[in-house]
Amino acid sequence: MKRKILVFGSIALDTLITPYGKGENILGGSATYAALSARFFSNPVIVSCIGEDFPSRFVKKLEDIGISFKGIEVKKGKTFRWVAEYGEDPQDLKVIATYQNVLENYHPLLPKSLRKIGYVLLANNSPDTQHELLNQLENKKLVVWDTMRFWIENFERDVRNVMKKVDVAIINSEEAFLLTGKKNLYEAGERLLKEGIKGVVIKKGEHGSFFLSRNMFFLLPAYPVKRCIDPTGAGDTFAGAFISYISRGQFTLSRVKKALIYATVLSSFTVEKLGVKGLIDLVRENLEQRTKEFLSYIRV
Repeated sequence: MKRKILVFGSIALDTLITPYGKGENILGGSATYAALSARFFSNPVIVSCIGEDFPSRFVKKLEDIGISFKGIEVKKGKTFRWVAEYGEDPQDLKVIATYQNVLENYHPLLPKSLRKIGYVLLANNSPDTQHELLNQLENKKLVVWDTMRFWIENFERDVRNVMKKVDVAIINSEEAFLLTGKKNLYEAGERLLKEGIKGVVIKKGEHGSFFLSRNMFFLLPAYPVKRCIDPTGAGDTFAGAFISYISRGQFTLSRVKKALIYATVLSSFTVEKLGVKGLIDLVRENLEQRTKEFLSYIRV
């Protein structure tokens, strides 16, 4: 039986420009990508805010594939928007515009029916709203946390306050260096453990990821994607898959390994198409087929 998990983050209407195509006002947001990958192993409930302009067809599509909108607040105004352009190198990102719109003064208020959900993903969002959400939870079993460079550089104290209250951090190498001042990723992970986090996943982009806790370590390469069309949401996809698979049972090294494998494979589907298309159209059979293929690459 699938567990419910809370996915707290943004729902957005993105405009993305890439060398392989352009999408205007397409479905996006950290919570959206995370929930789309989480649906394969859990019943995700998104907690976020949208404007009156948010297309009803997007709501229907997400609900039809098992994503709950019970934590969504509809506010007067426009939905959060993000406009960005990628170069030939996927790391070459130019953010053209960010319109907070209804998210600007958004404060999450969980319905009572959702406050006892034990598995929670704090997807990329402001640290103050992450803190507000944590204070409303009544039965925390596992809290997985994500952030980004902008929050670390501009709201470091708030980021660290939230970090003290989570179980697992999922960050990229740049964020790990910023948070710890270390230049070695393993040392950065150890430093984060000393600050109270129970487990750390450090993503290394095309070079894979690793998990570190006080008694566990696992290193994994990335899935070899032939062409990265759009890297938007890959990290959110990874985090959603990770917590979703972990929610199926005990927090063991075996489960962590499988969670990271599925997170890696699902992220590969994300980057192969524009926006959420690689995830929203994905069926379980294709996911398992690619996972089996990936396992054949890494087994000795």
